[in-house]
Amino acid sequence: MNWLAHLFLSEPNPAFRIGNLLPDLVGPSALSGLSSDYLRGVRQHRRIDSFTDAHPVFRRSISRLGPGFRRYGGILVDIFYDHFLTRQWPALSPTPLRPFTDEVYASFETHRDDIPSEARAHLERMKSGNWLCAYGDFAGVALTLERISRRFRKPVPLANAVPVFERDYAGFQSDFRAFFPELMAHVRTQNNL
Repeated sequence: MNWLAHLFLSEPNPAFRIGNLLPDLVGPSALSGLSSDYLRGVRQHRRIDSFTDAHPVFRRSISRLGPGFRRYGGILVDIFYDHFLTRQWPALSPTPLRPFTDEVYASFETHRDDIPSEARAHLERMKSGNWLCAYGDFAGVALTLERISRRFRKPVPLANAVPVFERDYAGFQSDFRAFFPELMAHVRTQNNL
C-alpha cells in the first residue's frame, strides 16, 4: 500500500503515523534511534507491506497490468489502491480527507526534531504539494507516478500505466473492494496482539 493507506491504517498517534511512513523514505540505519512509538509504526508499515505483497487479490491486480508493467506492478497497484481509498474515504473514515491530511502534515513540523534528517525534505515536499490528496483523479495518479519514476536511477515511464488503469478500472476497483477490508482486519488483529 502507498502512503495514504499506511496513514489511514495507523493508530491516531502522530509518531506512529510518521513511523508508518519512514520505511519508504530512509534506510534501516536511520530508523535505529527512534522512540518506541515511531518504531511501532515502522513495524506496522512492514507488516502491511508483507501482507499486501503476498495477498492473491493484490497479485491479481498486478496481473491486470500486463507484461510491460509487471516489474513495477507493486508500486503501480499501491498507487491505484490509494486512488480508490481516496474515492471511498467518506464511507471509511468519520474524518474528512482534507482535515485528516492537514493533521498529518502539521505533525511533520511538530515532530521535526524526532524525524530522521534524510526524511524531512521529502515530508516537506509531500506537505507543500499536498500529495496525500492527489490520488483522487487520473491526473493526480499520473503526477504521482511521474514523481516516483524520477526516483529510479534510470527513469521509468510509470505514468504510461494510467491508460491501463482506466481501461480496467472496474477490475482494479473490484480487487480493492475485496482486498482492503481484509487488510483492515489484518491490521486490527496485529494491533491487538
